[in-house]
Amino acid sequence: MVEAGASYQYKDLKFWGMSLSGIRTCIAMPELSLCFDVAQGYPFSLNLKNYFISHGHLDHAAGIPYIISQKAMTNQNPGKFFMPQSLIEPMTEIMNLWEKIELHQYRYDFIPVSKDWEFEINPQYVMRAFPTVHRIESFGYTLVNKNKKLAPEFQNLSQEEIKKLKSQGRKVDQIVETPLVSFTGDTQIEFLDLSPEVRKSKVLILESTYLDERKSIAHAKQWGHTHLDEIIPRLKDIESEQIVLIHVSSRYSYREALEILAKKIPASEKERVVLFPGR
Repeated sequence: MVEAGASYQYKDLKFWGMSLSGIRTCIAMPELSLCFDVAQGYPFSLNLKNYFISHGHLDHAAGIPYIISQKAMTNQNPGKFFMPQSLIEPMTEIMNLWEKIELHQYRYDFIPVSKDWEFEINPQYVMRAFPTVHRIESFGYTLVNKNKKLAPEFQNLSQEEIKKLKSQGRKVDQIVETPLVSFTGDTQIEFLDLSPEVRKSKVLILESTYLDERKSIAHAKQWGHTHLDEIIPRLKDIESEQIVLIHVSSRYSYREALEILAKKIPASEKERVVLFPGR
């Protein structure tokens, strides 16, 4: 069933969702109660806390009013919807119209994002926005793990010596940041040049709308998308342990998409480049 979505896991990072170009994109990380885009608002996304919207196209953002409505009906706290600044006003107008239609006032929180914007998920994780290149204002998001570790210059000291330094007011720890997951939403490949730090994410969830000669690179750029033939030459520059392709066009069946990837992806990269299982 479409509504069920599909799971994907890499090490301890777990995802649930679906993505099909022009139809729906919604990738959740349920254990952190967050979601990248919301598609039409499927059941698995209704009970989450934080929603990170890449841009306002319907296949990515149509579910915002429905999720707000369902949260109200089940007496949940309002969700936080993070989105491009240009989307705030029209989404608020849409909610005003739904309130007029339903004769009911909703509670919701629309929060604008910008380049280098940051939001604390919890003391261990923060989300950061990065600009992408689409036909309308758009952003991707990077989930960053923040760990407190002993600074290198103190690592050879004993516990007693470290305790003594702390009692003297010395700062012996440092915060080590690790980009875990980056989600692009819809974008041209040039986003990599605008935000090179995204290349270091352990998991890069990357749009790849077109896979073969049926649509050209020029066509992909015209519509603000990425072609597989643009990704392959860039693989050497991407440090991610896993590159998870999403937003593949519906002109390719899932099986056909896998066959194209098997044919085109270099042998050295086949374990690293995967297709998200949910459509």
